Amino acid sequence: MGRLDGKVIVLSAAAQGIGRAAAIAFAKEGAQVTATDINGEKLKELDTYPGIKTKVVNVTKREQVEALAKEFDHVDVLFNVAGFVHHGTILDCEEADWDFTMNLNVRSMYLMIKAFLPKMLARKSGNIINMASVASSIKGVPNRCVYSTSKAAVIGLTKSVAADFIEQGIRCNCICPGTVDTPSLRDRIQARPDPEQALKDFLARQKTGRMCTAEEVAHLCVYLASDESAYVTGTEQIIDGGWRL
Repeated sequence: MGRLDGKVIVLSAAAQGIGRAAAIAFAKEGAQVTATDINGEKLKELDTYPGIKTKVVNVTKREQVEALAKEFDHVDVLFNVAGFVHHGTILDCEEADWDFTMNLNVRSMYLMIKAFLPKMLARKSGNIINMASVASSIKGVPNRCVYSTSKAAVIGLTKSVAADFIEQGIRCNCICPGTVDTPSLRDRIQARPDPEQALKDFLARQKTGRMCTAEEVAHLCVYLASDESAYVTGTEQIIDGGWRL
């Protein structure tokens, strides 16, 4: 018996990083997983895993999100992962950067929750997990202005949904990682003027001496998706190796 046997799970940004690791972990625990992403080429690699089906979806497009929701009679767990990390202070953040980040990091979750929540309410049972970050209202981080603002908004959205629907059988929590070693992080490091120094800077702020792995975050995802966390709602689940301390 898996910890997620029979649960229907939908998640975004599943082509790589935390989303991919979570999709695989969910399926290994017996869930029926629908993994979405805009990167169809990378996403189809998950088709080889039993229990996972893939679908290309742009979660910033309302019509695509609503069409996805219509494919399901019910969903037990919705995991909103899609996001973007902008580098810079407020002075480095143009309006286009602000709008892009807030659209992907916050508005996409609004669209997904609004589309799937009615199905959960109809069954008086549902579980929503949102990807936030320690770089948010939890910790001020240099050069993460709009990213941190967006993730603070995700924490607020999480608590709001949890409070509004707790009596209707809905749980909503968010995951707040520190620095996770993912392909997107490696891409950001390579985009810096001095990638070698950028990697050293990332490692220097890790008090445990290493970065978190996507698989470690996926373990937390499984716990939150399972009935083991049935009494947990409205929380920020921090997994940062003590970075916030």
